[in-house]
Amino acid sequence: MKVENIQSLKKILSDNGYKITKAREDTFLVLLSPEPQSMAALIEKAKNKVDRVTMYRNIDLFEKLGIVNRIYVGWKYKLELSDNFMDHHHHLSCLSCGKVVDIEDEQHINEFIKSVTDTFKFTPRHHQFEIDGFCSTCTESRL
Repeated sequence: MKVENIQSLKKILSDNGYKITKAREDTFLVLLSPEPQSMAALIEKAKNKVDRVTMYRNIDLFEKLGIVNRIYVGWKYKLELSDNFMDHHHHLSCLSCGKVVDIEDEQHINEFIKSVTDTFKFTPRHHQFEIDGFCSTCTESRL
């Protein structure tokens, strides 16, 4: 899977006039995770491979090219690879502990989105469905 993903990364970069550099490849490799990650976590994982400034520049480029998505948790965010590299999904984000949970039941969300876009005769290009609030652990500790 890693080789296929690197080939997809190279194609996206070259199609947009960019080269694959060692730092871009290393940045991409630290993004390969089933869980969304904070910039701090990415920088820590890339320690001794990609410096902090280069990491921020690469992430900015990757966002511009649709390689990564931001998932907002309150005023902070986490990053994950886009649908080009993983199955499309949605999230629940805890505003207290920062936990991000993938929503497994995509069928109902997709039906809702189709219903809304049909009602307004709208052709969707992309969507994100995020719910922020408090996980069960944080809810219990708030009581």
